[in-house]
Amino acid sequence: MTEQSALTDEQIAELEARGFVRVDDVLTPDQVQRYAALYQAFLDGNIVTGHLRADLGGHVDEEMTVAAPERITQIMWPSSRLPVLHDAPLHRQALAMARRFAGEDMDFDFDMLIDKPPHTNTATPWHQDMAYWIPLPDIRSLSVWLALDEATVDNGCMWYVPGAHKRPLRRHWEAGKGGGALECEASEDEAEPVPLPAGSAVLHVGGALHYSRGNSTGTQRRAFIVNCRPRAMIELERRSGMDHGLTENVRKVRGAGDE
Repeated sequence: MTEQSALTDEQIAELEARGFVRVDDVLTPDQVQRYAALYQAFLDGNIVTGHLRADLGGHVDEEMTVAAPERITQIMWPSSRLPVLHDAPLHRQALAMARRFAGEDMDFDFDMLIDKPPHTNTATPWHQDMAYWIPLPDIRSLSVWLALDEATVDNGCMWYVPGAHKRPLRRHWEAGKGGGALECEASEDEAEPVPLPAGSAVLHVGGALHYSRGNSTGTQRRAFIVNCRPRAMIELERRSGMDHGLTENVRKVRGAGDE
């Protein structure tokens, strides 16, 4: 996929119908290498992240069996620490795809890094992103989940329940002992995995129901996520105090009814 290209009509139709779609070759191999080196600088602490870094696997109660700083490393807002990312290929591509899919008023909301270190084997709970949102009158959104390593079933590729975004939001609750993650009732039996080569992405809407297994392999699974929504809704979020952890590491949870 070149930076000048956009989503095809077929990809848009699949995204609308299923809530997610795979897009190959969002980054070239050379770009993947540059992003991976930058990503590692965040993980190694060479770029200071402070409160923006947390363990998304903090809901798990058992002791870790491998030497790793977190079960699932989540770094919010990498672009706040490195603003040049906004002008780099991934953010430009993500915004172009969001506008092609949902309209020219779509804009950048926030970004994050999620890393599953080797042998940590901690699943990301089933959830819908909308469960983390404040109430919004316009729920258009697009998340671009880009793989910087090959994402496989065994190291933590994404799984989705097709069409879940067209049904009522499922009831969510705090996962395990807490740690910031939410979860809802779902299973792999109703879902399908989306393995990806490095440089490819899976796009999903806010109501898409998804999760990923833990990383049981000796390989790393680094994902870079860019989230977009209408400019007016971003302004409403900020006025309501929702900045996705930029100024404070607090989750705001939208009330969700049973499906």
